[in-house]
Amino acid sequence: MTRATWRTRVGFVLAAVGSAVGLGNIWRFPWLTAQNGGAAFLLLYVLVIVLVGVPGLLGEMVIGRRSRRNPVGAFGELGGRRWRVLGGVALLASVVVLSFYSVVGGWILRYTLASVTGAYFGNPQGYFAAIDYGVGAAGFHALFLLATVAVVYAGVDRGIEVATKVMVPGIVLLFGGLAAWAATLPGSAGGYEFFLSLDVGYLRANFFDVLVAAAGQALFTLSVGAGAMLTYASYIGEDRSLAADGTLIAGLNTGIGILAGLVIFPLLFSLGVSPGEGGPGALFVSLAGAFADLPYSRVVGVVFFGVVLLAALSSAISIFEVLVAYLVDEHGLGRSSATVGVGGLFFLTGSAAALSPSLFALLADTVANLVLTAGLLGFLLFDGWVLGKAALDEYERGAGRLARLAGRPWYYAVAVVLPLFLAFTLVSGLGGLLGVAVTATQAAIVAAVGVAAFIAAVRFRGRPAN
Repeated sequence: MTRATWRTRVGFVLAAVGSAVGLGNIWRFPWLTAQNGGAAFLLLYVLVIVLVGVPGLLGEMVIGRRSRRNPVGAFGELGGRRWRVLGGVALLASVVVLSFYSVVGGWILRYTLASVTGAYFGNPQGYFAAIDYGVGAAGFHALFLLATVAVVYAGVDRGIEVATKVMVPGIVLLFGGLAAWAATLPGSAGGYEFFLSLDVGYLRANFFDVLVAAAGQALFTLSVGAGAMLTYASYIGEDRSLAADGTLIAGLNTGIGILAGLVIFPLLFSLGVSPGEGGPGALFVSLAGAFADLPYSRVVGVVFFGVVLLAALSSAISIFEVLVAYLVDEHGLGRSSATVGVGGLFFLTGSAAALSPSLFALLADTVANLVLTAGLLGFLLFDGWVLGKAALDEYERGAGRLARLAGRPWYYAVAVVLPLFLAFTLVSGLGGLLGVAVTATQAAIVAAVGVAAFIAAVRFRGRPAN
């Protein structure tokens, strides 16, 4: 069976940006920013993107292009059968993320339609409480999932590439227009101050809590750790510079996230709404309720939620593709059969999350952060200590002079520095999940011991031929 490929570099970049942009930048980013000190969170988020996200993204892309397989097949091909379990972690992460993601996609679809009539204007809190979970939420989750299935069913080049070439530019243009309009609203300056003015005292007092949240958000928005970028990179040719493409993807993704903040926070402050209200429902309660007081409120609502819907769909497509690629590569299924099968799986898991608020909250917050962090940690340790020099060789294929100069620093970062940081973040997050107080020193010691033990085990058993 001939494996699918991207038709153009632009198609791959826009598909990857679409995967990264999604709800992480528009739904999750504002309420996490509000809960973690505004600009304090933004600063650490950008630093993690630059220092961890970009090298980590390249590490995942290296595995994908070198193997030209799905996550399970990639680790089996490059590392041997025992490493396939690491690809299984990526599949699990994809299931976790899309199970709650499609529920939120259903909320957005419902709000886009409700904006036409202004159904939520009178009582936004009550409207959201009536539609957030239950049979209706499961139904709209199914409709959102059906749209995802339709794009993936059409294939990599004719479905995903064509769709994201339309969606991603549309997201940028519409959000740019909304940001310019939000700047004209009275009181919007307070939103800019909250979002962009750093409170050093808050950052000092809450550094590690903000760091864990920022790291989880950075990995979530870049779609690393769940195998989506690995899968997308498996469809690209060896003549392309992974460093150039990865940096461009991360830069565009971060820029769109900041652009979303420049829309949402000025809007909230202009209407006297606290940015910390609503948690995961902030987009649907605080912001949606504020639309009622704006000129052309219904038009604003349709445009805003329409943009968010495009972003959500572009990300859902990439996560969905991970499991489709696995079934096609490893079990020989046709794309149509694999797509329908994966759609059935996510219909069940998403419906469970739509019917259970406690399950949804667990998946959307703590579990998503942990599985993505664990996934990327495994990917980078694999790059550094299983692939070894082969990872650096793959990084350098198609790379320009500047990217080649950064090759060895990138390799040492993914082999040692970034795994230590990710392990530290993972230990801190697990402590919070289990209700165990873990100091920074304790987390650092456990992280260092864990990474050292992994490296020792790999060196003792020897690297596979690759």
